[in-house]
Amino acid sequence: MPVGTQGTVKGLTIDQVRQTGAEMVLANTYHLSLRPGHELVKKLGGLHRMMLWDGPILTDSGGFQIFSLGELNKVTEQAATFKSHLDGATIRLTPEYSIEIQEALGSDIAMVLDHVVKLPNSNEAIIDALQRSIRWAARCLSAATRQDQARFAIVQGGLDETLRVQCASELATMDFEGFAVGGLSVGEPPADMYRITAATTPQLPVDKPRYLMGVGRPIDLLESIARGIDLFDCVMPTRNGRNAMAFTSTGPVKMRNLVHRDDTRPLDPDCPCMACRHSRGYLRHLFVSNEMLGPILLSLHNLTYYQRLLASAREAIEQDRFAELLNHHRQLWSKESDGDLSEVTNQSAG
Repeated sequence: MPVGTQGTVKGLTIDQVRQTGAEMVLANTYHLSLRPGHELVKKLGGLHRMMLWDGPILTDSGGFQIFSLGELNKVTEQAATFKSHLDGATIRLTPEYSIEIQEALGSDIAMVLDHVVKLPNSNEAIIDALQRSIRWAARCLSAATRQDQARFAIVQGGLDETLRVQCASELATMDFEGFAVGGLSVGEPPADMYRITAATTPQLPVDKPRYLMGVGRPIDLLESIARGIDLFDCVMPTRNGRNAMAFTSTGPVKMRNLVHRDDTRPLDPDCPCMACRHSRGYLRHLFVSNEMLGPILLSLHNLTYYQRLLASAREAIEQDRFAELLNHHRQLWSKESDGDLSEVTNQSAG
């Protein structure tokens, strides 16, 4: 899912988002409740009408902001209290209010409000957040009134497999339409993310979607599919695109590098996107000249790359050759071409 934090995928028109092959987008409950305000979004016809997007929309709950705002919030059993990053106003976010906001936004999938804690952390803090997340999930279900909106629960538990299994097992007994694995991709090594995902997914219903939040690098998507994940979101394609990094079939490419100055080749010869109709030399020129077209084209290209990658994964699964596809990309991304993914975060909120 391309990330449209504030009701827009940065730098792209909604038609361009469709052209990438995207079928579903994500928007941010916290940010939209502050600006323009969820009641105004409702008056404008809801997110679908406001954005002119006719596909599914998933809204997160604001739980990640409890984690990311750090010093600006306080969490109790009843609510998370925020200081708005815009004007310092106090905002009290309860599970019930999070659902109320998402129902006003009119998304197709609403995420429950969960309690995310930083890692590493004490076992006591992780257990406390896990148990609160389960109680808040039940409160979100009780507060829901829209019959046309699905609800997804979020599994927490840090990097402890036993706690993840406990959380997933309890949530699976509740009447949710889908389940997410949260609290990962927050700085832990990829091996830990894979380990926790592998331990969690077997505890979730096989006939309901499984969503890994805020992930990630292309190889992370494939590794997670191998461990039972169906849905992803991440700002990495667009954020890296705005920062002159392209994802290609031969690995990541930094477009500001001098080596591309007189390169007449397309960015990725098999890619159908508009960026790949231009030469690498032209794309580099746009970035060194600070032309806004450069970030637009690379955002368009990166989203197209991600959609084509997952389309190839679906095809490989149908043809029983997913292991072959995964091994190919493991070898490809171990080289990392001329790119360095460490310089740009792979978080979903931004």
